[in-house]
Amino acid sequence: MTIETENDPYELRDLTRRARVVLWDFDGPICRLFAGHSAEQVASDLVSWLEGRGLHGLLTEAERESLDPHVVLRAVDRRHPGSDLVAELEERLTQEELRAASSAWPTAYADPLIRTWTAVGARLAITTNNSPRVVRKYLAGRGLADCFAPHIYGRTQQLHHLKPDPHCLNRALSAMGAAPGDALMIGDTPSDHEAAGRAGVPFLGYARNGKKAKLLRVAGADVVLESLEPLLRLLHA
Repeated sequence: MTIETENDPYELRDLTRRARVVLWDFDGPICRLFAGHSAEQVASDLVSWLEGRGLHGLLTEAERESLDPHVVLRAVDRRHPGSDLVAELEERLTQEELRAASSAWPTAYADPLIRTWTAVGARLAITTNNSPRVVRKYLAGRGLADCFAPHIYGRTQQLHHLKPDPHCLNRALSAMGAAPGDALMIGDTPSDHEAAGRAGVPFLGYARNGKKAKLLRVAGADVVLESLEPLLRLLHA
């Protein structure tokens, strides 16, 4: 059974029709940022960098083995919030993301969906845990920057504001003068779903495989798509 057959088509239509503002997560719904530049290797390199500075004991074994750069970054920030160490680690991650942006894979149907949604009058923003510098680089390379500018809200050095905290969503809503009920967030992780819920924004899940779809369903997402193509069809209709 596909994810699409589990969705209520009327619910998907209503989500789309109500959305005057669309808040996009970046890595997932728009592209696979680390498709050609392993996120696991980036996390391992960050751990090695910390160990090279004599900070092996700063991370738990689970954090070292997580293979998730954001887990490593958050862990260091919890123990040394606002420190120069966190700032340097965040910049190292940003540089790796910038390199990854050059080989990122566009998500199928994302580019035409973004352009179509813009053409029919919706206002778009990026709300992501990635660096906004990375988002701008990728969007410029795809000719999509004008569809979002200036509304790109990404990671800062205040790492406690990363999703599932709704900070970046609230920033977008405030800057665009939009009520939460007039917006829609498209995300691919349970933390996206939680952030949308805490901001009062309706949520649409995107999952590129069954495993990710299951995680979103378990987190409480009502509408989860394996492809953005149904959204594009709705907008064309």
